[in-house]
Amino acid sequence: MRITCPYCGARSSHEFAYLGDAAPTRPDPAAPGADAAFHAYVYERDNPAGPLDELWYHSAGCRRWLKVTRDTRTHAITAVVFAEAGEAAR
Repeated sequence: MRITCPYCGARSSHEFAYLGDAAPTRPDPAAPGADAAFHAYVYERDNPAGPLDELWYHSAGCRRWLKVTRDTRTHAITAVVFAEAGEAAR
């Protein structure tokens, strides 16, 4: 699988570290029911078949976080942007 980094260009997926689904957000530890929210955040994840936004870290390149839209059935990548800026890949 090759990932096109917006800064470095097309690279092997071996240059990247996979974090997982980009959708979950960390719960507020001061909110009521924070213990249950953290349990759900850490342990209760979906495993969808189809397009999914994922976070990947380019550890052997520019060392930036990327949001990669990948089909989990075929591994086809349809979009790659920097996670913090939303910049499009070239």
